Amino acid sequence: QVQLKESGGGSVQTGGSVRLTCVASGWYQERQCLAWFRQVPGKGRDGVARIEVERGNLAYADDVVGRATISVDNTETQSTVYLEMISLKTEASGVYYCAARPWPYTLFDNTYDHWGQGTQVPVAS
Repeated sequence: QVQLKESGGGSVQTGGSVRLTCVASGWYQERQCLAWFRQVPGKGRDGVARIEVERGNLAYADDVVGRATISVDNTETQSTVYLEMISLKTEASGVYYCAARPWPYTLFDNTYDHWGQGTQVPVAS
């Protein structure tokens, strides 16, 4: 069973940075993708970035290009995906979720099968 566990959230000041971590375990499949989504109250989950676990193929949402970096470390039993964000604005506030799906890769939340519990990142002005 796929398990995803996020950490690294917490209050950040405008202009600051944050590094989120998600440990993914319980599956092995070629061409698996891990992604980060952001959700604010009353809205759906917006894709932030995704990365292919084996080959590192990645993509970002337009509004985070240049301010976010996604990366992944793999062991035999798990993958750890990171999301580092810099120059944070208040619009970056929300609950950040880690999600997993096989190929084809997307940044649409309704195409992902597995989700973590989320970690909150409030950005204060």
